[in-house]
Amino acid sequence: MPTFQYEAMDNTGLEVKDTIDAPTEAEAQQIIRDKGFFVTKINEKGGGKKGKKGKPDKKKQQQGNQKKKSLALGGVKQKVLCTFTRQLSTLQDAGLPILRSLRILEGQSKPGPLKNSLMDVIDDIEGGSTLSEAMAKQPKCFDHLYVNMVKAGEAGGALEIILQRLAEFKEKAQSLKRKVQGAMIYPVAVVTVATLIVGFIMYWIIPKFKKIFDDFGSDLPGMTIMLIESSDFVVNYFYLFPMVPFAAWLLFKIIRKNKTGAYILDFLVLKIPLMGAIVSKSIVARTCRTLGTLISSGVPILEAIIIARDTAGNAVFVQAFDDIYTAIREGESMAGPLKETRIVDDMVVNMVDVGEETGALDTMLYKVADVYDEEVSVLVEGLINMLEPMMVVILGLIVGFIVIALFLPLVQLLNDLG
Repeated sequence: MPTFQYEAMDNTGLEVKDTIDAPTEAEAQQIIRDKGFFVTKINEKGGGKKGKKGKPDKKKQQQGNQKKKSLALGGVKQKVLCTFTRQLSTLQDAGLPILRSLRILEGQSKPGPLKNSLMDVIDDIEGGSTLSEAMAKQPKCFDHLYVNMVKAGEAGGALEIILQRLAEFKEKAQSLKRKVQGAMIYPVAVVTVATLIVGFIMYWIIPKFKKIFDDFGSDLPGMTIMLIESSDFVVNYFYLFPMVPFAAWLLFKIIRKNKTGAYILDFLVLKIPLMGAIVSKSIVARTCRTLGTLISSGVPILEAIIIARDTAGNAVFVQAFDDIYTAIREGESMAGPLKETRIVDDMVVNMVDVGEETGALDTMLYKVADVYDEEVSVLVEGLINMLEPMMVVILGLIVGFIVIALFLPLVQLLNDLG
């Protein structure tokens, strides 16, 4: 009976080397798996080395992965990453070695950025890197927050718990994002359709009325002249209208390249009635949940603040987090500098203060995030309820103006004929 030499990992991730007698390599692998080991390399004594997947060394492993990789542009969608995190958390909780868990998830992933990144992560881990080190080399897939939480989980020996917290964090962030996006679908659809209808009227209908009015040769009212001139502008310069949003977007990007310009723009956004409150509260919810998740995972407070700052996405909040970071580094608590920044309500400051006194800062930050998530949902619903009548009134005024401007010359003509 042939004798096989093998290398495997047990449930704790330790490497095991031994020999086993079996009729075939497949049966040998099955016997090894029955012992609770995960085979990484197996070969028959006296034969050529053969990896479990038929790849003898790391170089060939990388070449094989390169052949499998598909063309993928851009980063990984948050929804896909959220699902991956939850699945990885489940596999780790079941006691599977991290390498086997990653191979399982890589095998069931669809071709794309995540699958390509997992291939590289698996290669790096087989080469001796830790999971956090391997993920840090894939910034398009795993951001700074993700890598640091995994690193904290490895250091504390509680990777499955950290992954579970990370999955819950991403799921709640996705839930809030879906609520905001779902609420904005109706207003955006109505505005888009209304714009297309008005554009059609201005481009095709008004010029026909203009010919009729020219044939009559009568003096036109001011409203009609204004409408015809607007129509002429649309007909002659219609190609400019698609360029306006692009020009506005480009100008916005150029201004944001400058630190002062970005701060002014973000400050003005926060001052917009209702919309500013939605943006502000959503940032507070996101950063507090990020900070709470990092602190509960064992990430040092200063490093956690830097990571939370990077998730803000607003220059005003970034500056505030920098001030808090400086104050804490000099020995102050978090509540005092947070109050001085004036980016949050007194309720948040008091809850942070209580959290620091009781040693439950992460719990308090979670509660703040939950409260603000709920407030954002209420504000978004209020914004939608306000936008609906506003859109009806505005569209009614536009249609009414067009109708009156078109029929005034006809009424005037009938009066002249009478």
